[in-house]
Amino acid sequence: MIDYQSVLNAINEAASKEKERGKIADYIPELAKVDVNNFGIHLIDNHQNNFFAGDSNELFSIQSISKVLTLSMALGLIGEDVWKRVDVEPSGDPFNHLSLLELENGIPRNPLINPGAIVIADILVSQLKNPKEDFLSFVRQIANDDTIDYDETVALSEKKTGFRNFAAANLLKSYKNLNNDVDAVLDFYFHQCSLSMNCEQLTHAFYMFMNHGKCRKNKAYLTLSQVKRINAIMLTCGFYDEAGEFAFEVGLPGKSGVGGGIVALLPNKFCVATWSPGLNPKGNSKLGMLALEKLTTETELSIF
Repeated sequence: MIDYQSVLNAINEAASKEKERGKIADYIPELAKVDVNNFGIHLIDNHQNNFFAGDSNELFSIQSISKVLTLSMALGLIGEDVWKRVDVEPSGDPFNHLSLLELENGIPRNPLINPGAIVIADILVSQLKNPKEDFLSFVRQIANDDTIDYDETVALSEKKTGFRNFAAANLLKSYKNLNNDVDAVLDFYFHQCSLSMNCEQLTHAFYMFMNHGKCRKNKAYLTLSQVKRINAIMLTCGFYDEAGEFAFEVGLPGKSGVGGGIVALLPNKFCVATWSPGLNPKGNSKLGMLALEKLTTETELSIF
């Protein structure tokens, strides 16, 4: 029996001594206001025991982590048709680059880079009667937590500075891979990225990815095949152009966001989330990456 709490305590202690904490994503003005010294970690195991340390209950903007949740909802609604509009290959480029989109005729490399996530947002805008409300309801259901909400200030901040996302959406539109109005799709996209959650809520929302598609209440939201595919995409594409490094150092499927959050999981064993807002040059949480490498090293648990 692994003593997860002792491992998390040691990780938190090591994080508190780190002097180099990375750089906050100040290109989104609201994110620039967060204290770089924050660090939190939360783990839920397959018996639904919870372990935590540091600032694990502090809310933060989950940003690109939300892309896994919108993909899950889209797969639940239209199934394999998702893959007609977005590919499943690692991009090898930063999350917001547009060059590949033109080279590949408007089909984004994968659903976890911005153009791919915008296509997924377009699918949800088409499928849902009230996209923002329905998606929020979905997240609350899988996490079993009605307190989860959007941070409207962050959403507005993203809209005011999201020029590259507007460019990506218009490029997708020019290739006929965006069916709805650009402003409507991006309004939904900026809101999904502005979801405000803490480490505990993230592990609860992502519990189904380590539990065969079933949430903590044992309700199935995804098939085994869909969970396999999503976990594979998280492993190969979940960390921008640092996915190989994360697989090499940590060895878990996961997803990061520029708000400083990372969520990762080991099927049938645990789901873990970290938060530290200082980012490395690739856009991933500097301390979060170190913390998860320490977790899999200390527990000797990874998918490999």
